[in-house]
Amino acid sequence: MSIRIGNSCVNCENLSANEICKVHGVKVSTSYTCDSFEMKAALKNDPNCVSCSRYESPTCANPQKAAPGMLCSQWAPMDAQA
Repeated sequence: MSIRIGNSCVNCENLSANEICKVHGVKVSTSYTCDSFEMKAALKNDPNCVSCSRYESPTCANPQKAAPGMLCSQWAPMDAQA
């Protein structure tokens, strides 16, 4: 089984506004996924330091070089929204 960051409930068509799964009827978070996952039509594609969850945090791989518009191989999404 492959592990994919983008394959989580926040990117699923079955997620309601109040974070309830329309298929399973339970409250979910960004770390959940299931076999009923259906990707939203389009993801916001803006990978750079500002949209990275590690930017300006202790887990940033390049704290001295990180800046808006820059991108490194350690980028992780803050919010994945369509």
